[in-house]
Amino acid sequence: MSETVTITLVVNGHRFTRAAGAHLTLLRWLRDEAAVTDPKYGCGEGVCGACTVLVDGEPLSSCIVLAAQVDGAEITTAAGLLERDGSLGPLQRAFHQCHAAQCGFCTPGMLMAAAALLRSDGPRSRDEIRAELHGNLCRCTGYGPIVDAVEAAQRERGR
Repeated sequence: MSETVTITLVVNGHRFTRAAGAHLTLLRWLRDEAAVTDPKYGCGEGVCGACTVLVDGEPLSSCIVLAAQVDGAEITTAAGLLERDGSLGPLQRAFHQCHAAQCGFCTPGMLMAAAALLRSDGPRSRDEIRAELHGNLCRCTGYGPIVDAVEAAQRERGR
């Protein structure tokens, strides 16, 4: 029998406290306990980026971290990038306008990696953007539209 622990996380601005198995990954906790389904289960090994979320502002593969390890943290998923009125945020708009989401499977993780990149200092070149997004796999876009979207979001931010 697995030990049960109580985990409290602030997810996209909403506080959740749930009792769950101590073995539960952050990804499973988000999907099963908080009903947050935008992070996707991809490889299960932390290599594909589909499950990337921000934990206290830092990108993390939620499939390889236990929810109990981040108890008390603030989690941001792609849904947390929406404007208060529910409309697309600047980065999401850029992805839409640049056609950076084709099948959409990688999009939530890609958005979170891009959001972390945009929080860092200074503008990034196309090569730097590609390097920062290296941990997120996309089978559809060839990455060009994704890099275009990050560049567009940089410009909108005045960088």
